[in-house]
Amino acid sequence: MAGMGWIAAIIVGGLAGWIASSLMKSSTGLLMNILLGIVGAIVASFLFGMLGVSFGGIIGNLIAGVIGASILIAIARAVKS
Repeated sequence: MAGMGWIAAIIVGGLAGWIASSLMKSSTGLLMNILLGIVGAIVASFLFGMLGVSFGGIIGNLIAGVIGASILIAIARAVKS
């Protein structure tokens, strides 16, 4: 989300976190959705960057955020168990 402004990153991050929490059937609040989406996008961009795949634009960042946030939710569930 480096090429986006702060407001756009928060909106896209919140949307990505909300989609991921809906897909993973997790009950998180608005602030956690935003954090999951933004951190998830960073994690997914790093992991996919190692594979040579890059995401661009708002849609690309949204997809990266959803994938990354889903990974973070799965890791959190594994640690809790």
